[in-house]
Amino acid sequence: MPIRLVWLFDVDGTLIRTDGAAREAISAVALRQLGIDDDFRDIPFAGRTDPLILTDILTKHARTLDDEARDRFWNATFDEMAGRLAPGRGYVLPGVTALLDAIAAEPSWRSALLTGNTTGMARIKLGHFGLHERFVFGAFGEEAADRNALATVAVSRAAERFGVSAQSCIVVGDTEHDIACARAAGARAVAVATGVRTREELAPHEPDLLLESLAEPDSLLAWARAIAAGD
Repeated sequence: MPIRLVWLFDVDGTLIRTDGAAREAISAVALRQLGIDDDFRDIPFAGRTDPLILTDILTKHARTLDDEARDRFWNATFDEMAGRLAPGRGYVLPGVTALLDAIAAEPSWRSALLTGNTTGMARIKLGHFGLHERFVFGAFGEEAADRNALATVAVSRAAERFGVSAQSCIVVGDTEHDIACARAAGARAVAVATGVRTREELAPHEPDLLLESLAEPDSLLAWARAIAAGD
């Protein structure tokens, strides 16, 4: 059966919450490796790629790192993150598991990732909650200069693997950046107010569908089935 829809999910604030573990891990490694003592509360994380977040941190503190030093930083951060995600920390957001089950039950649909997390960070976060194997491919933070370019990578990957058009790709995310990157790639945008943005903050960015949460996915699934049917 040909694939008709590819769902491209953001991670943080859309699928899961880690109760600030990533910011803590990055802060701990910045102190240990770079001597930077900062909680980075003034650095925006939501909806942005991990490499851009690190660039902001380095710019703030007038520091530079070569590629080898950046790799060391991220490898240490992965280890730190794995240690901070102890059992019981964080949670899968309401409705996520049921939605992924519903998508998996549709033979012509596939779930994938479109996340600013690096590959290693996404694997740790999703693995902690038993979700990593639910996605057939991903586009990750280290693969493009910014979120818009990353969405183009994801949509191109969907086309290569499954022969679907950009309009048959649905980006699901919790920030205005997710909406913008869907538009940049020619995909559809579903915004969910389960992250740091409220429904009122997301509405002016005009996603194709705006939801309070994924806890009651009937309207989302009905909308998606209409797209798949060509309505």
